[in-house]
Amino acid sequence: MCHFIYNYKVKWGDTDAAGIVYYPNFYKWMDQAAHEMFNHLGFAVSKLFTEEKVGLPLLETHCEFKSPALFEDQLEVRTTVAEVRDKVIRLTHEFFRGGHLIANGYEVRAWTTFAEDNLKAVSIPEQVREALSNMKRVSC
Repeated sequence: MCHFIYNYKVKWGDTDAAGIVYYPNFYKWMDQAAHEMFNHLGFAVSKLFTEEKVGLPLLETHCEFKSPALFEDQLEVRTTVAEVRDKVIRLTHEFFRGGHLIANGYEVRAWTTFAEDNLKAVSIPEQVREALSNMKRVSC
């Protein structure tokens, strides 16, 4: 399966008093990687939000930590489209440091509109579904 790569260098503010990355940052980086992947596919999240009145709220998240990440570690987040349903997308994220898996997790997001003043899940447009599905089928 093909994956999108998001690189991140751990900042001092990402760590706790022991110099280890504070766990909520992994969720922040999954979110950033997902947004960057949508941007890469031609569906900038900022434009979806402002021009299309579309949001991608989280329905479920999970992260499993295998090794700590530290200040100035160079992380590679590999994001994969695991599933595309009618209104829901499931993305998996793997965190690597120096080629070693240090954490992995997933997000489940809904394709929603707020054009009529209330948040409502709607079917993912065909062009978005096609871009996400093509990413799943590409061998990388």
